[in-house]
Amino acid sequence: MCNQTVGLVAAELERQRISTVAIQLLREVAEHVRPPRALFVPFRHGYPLDVPGNPKRQHTVLEAALRILEDSNLRPPVFVEFQPEPDTGGPTKTE
Repeated sequence: MCNQTVGLVAAELERQRISTVAIQLLREVAEHVRPPRALFVPFRHGYPLDVPGNPKRQHTVLEAALRILEDSNLRPPVFVEFQPEPDTGGPTKTE
């Protein structure tokens, strides 16, 4: 889905009191649209959870996004850079 659309949908869901976190590939788009919460990932376009076939890395990305929701001290808008842990296995392709 388009990065801009994700941000706009997230903002509307938040207005309806549904908490969201957008996993974003394009920081500049997110900074313009300003979703309530965004996790910026350094992966190749079309692969917001990194390459297929690496469930450990994919779970790490999802857990990082969910931690943003769990932190009650954070107030929207919240922009967080994904920090991969060295033990998540497999190469990361950022072509």
